[in-house]
Amino acid sequence: MKKMNYKILISQALLALMGVMGFACKKNVDEETAKAEGTLVKPKYNRSAVFRNPLNGWVMYGSGSGNESYWDTEYYVPDLGKRVKAIDYASACYIRTSWATFNPSNGVYAWRNPGSALYKMIKGAESRGLPIAFRIVVDGRDQGLNTPQFVFDAGAKYYLEDSKFPSRRTPYPQDPVFQQYYAKFIEELAKDFNDPVRTSFIDAYGLGKWGEAHNVIYEDPNTSTGANTEALKEQVFDWVTNLYTKNFDKVPMVINYHRLIGHPASWGAANANSDKLLVKSINKGYILRQDAFGMSDYYQSWEKNFAKTWSFKCPVIMEGGWITTGTHRYWTDPNGKYREDHPEDVRQGEFDASADAAVNMMDFRVGELESWFTKAFNLTQRFVSEGGYRLYPDQVYLPEKLTSGSETTITHRWRNMGWGYFPNNIKQWNFKYKVAFALLDGNNNVKKVFVDTKAEPSTWLKNNPATYEFKLSAGVPAGNYTWAVAIVDTTKENQPGIKIAVNGDLTSTGWLKLMDVAVQ
Repeated sequence: MKKMNYKILISQALLALMGVMGFACKKNVDEETAKAEGTLVKPKYNRSAVFRNPLNGWVMYGSGSGNESYWDTEYYVPDLGKRVKAIDYASACYIRTSWATFNPSNGVYAWRNPGSALYKMIKGAESRGLPIAFRIVVDGRDQGLNTPQFVFDAGAKYYLEDSKFPSRRTPYPQDPVFQQYYAKFIEELAKDFNDPVRTSFIDAYGLGKWGEAHNVIYEDPNTSTGANTEALKEQVFDWVTNLYTKNFDKVPMVINYHRLIGHPASWGAANANSDKLLVKSINKGYILRQDAFGMSDYYQSWEKNFAKTWSFKCPVIMEGGWITTGTHRYWTDPNGKYREDHPEDVRQGEFDASADAAVNMMDFRVGELESWFTKAFNLTQRFVSEGGYRLYPDQVYLPEKLTSGSETTITHRWRNMGWGYFPNNIKQWNFKYKVAFALLDGNNNVKKVFVDTKAEPSTWLKNNPATYEFKLSAGVPAGNYTWAVAIVDTTKENQPGIKIAVNGDLTSTGWLKLMDVAVQ
């Protein structure tokens, strides 16, 4: 009997505690919606459609030719038994090319020249609904004159690795002449692309080999003792990240999380200052990217652990490391999982590493793109369905009748079906996306919008539904209306800003119609 009474007391205490918790605005227990007032509406989840949402989904890489036909290339997908366009699966277009391509001579900017390949590439993507992302490369050791010749003519100091290739000049990034012209270029670029509608993100470092933020040259390695390396590295790091932060305050900025960030080396143990430098950039508003997913000897435990440290605080964008259509011997990867002539094995390795890092975006690189459709389409579709963020309301309790001016309550529950997260918390967005309900008239015109400021989408994680009680007062003339819901952009007059993953009756502007309501 004593044991039974003890259990009863424990049970009563727990019930009392749950009663107190019931006053909290946000709830995560499924059963808590059971006592909600109103009529339950359960929108149908869409698990497979591509939704072009910001910082989410596949990134299609631009073609340097600017040829319009590139965007319309079709690939035969055995799984579907038909041909499809890769661009129909993409959310952004990534352009990685040289400073010289963007800015061939002083004061001349190719993206403003309708006759340039760069202009045509940008317009080709934009005309098909894709925002642009950039990386500007300045290092010339492997690729030729990536920094414009006029910068060297003006006196910028540089390193020449091999005298047999006199054009392969790599500027010293601490050089004042280099910094003067580079800053001028970034300021001009920002005038046209510091726009979240036009630009998905900007790779806001760009130094080192291939712009990957490692193997950065500050001094001739043949004569340098390395004594100045750490000081120069931090000085340049602060300069370039401050430059981008000043000019791109509305667009997400990314940086490679590399264990040798900004260092003259590419391989080896992590540098003691790498974590400090990366955290400095994150505090300025940077998010994360890495260019070696699927390369087990390059994307190592340091990178994996760094990504996990920032999981669901800072979104991650991936790029695969192996080139399966070129000279890379990917089958020699230490993981032992890649077979020669089987690029689909590498695609699986990249997918698995992406899932582990909970990335928001994966890559359709030029040269690697075809295998995603012809040999690994199951993974292509799985990332659409499982990767990044995929948000929808699975339960909404609404009143069928309202008295204008009186208070009512909407109880709504949201799920994120993706392994990533919705990065509403990044500095450039500043929590601008919010859940909102609307009353629509018979012509789908919005008569009033109600924004639930306490429903925060950046906290919605997979397998952790979030429930909210939202109190509002209708304040509209008597009549018949329709309840609708959306995730709106509060900086754009509360227009729907994020596509939610539902099958349902959506208005042309993106409101999901839920249920009719009579206002008295």
